[in-house]
Amino acid sequence: MTKTFRKYSKTGLKTADMATGVDQAVGMGLVVFSLVLFTYYSIWVIVLPFVASDHVLHNYFLPREYSIILPGVAAIVLLICIGAFTAVVLWKNRKPKKTD
Repeated sequence: MTKTFRKYSKTGLKTADMATGVDQAVGMGLVVFSLVLFTYYSIWVIVLPFVASDHVLHNYFLPREYSIILPGVAAIVLLICIGAFTAVVLWKNRKPKKTD
């Protein structure tokens, strides 16, 4: 009788359950993208109103109207995606009615 031993990491997870290099690279890419987006938006909304309108920094940013429009559109798209996901999950998990 042979016993099979599974390898566990220091955290107690099986090695097959741990993230691969590709998963880690994608995760790091998402973190970097989020940080860049957050920094860009923060400068655009917080710093730019206090900079003179003829300063060269204004060339790198969209007009101020878009600082409200773009997050609003993103919020609407996010709510639509959440609603669609919820609808699909509810549709797939529905049980047929019992007929007596």
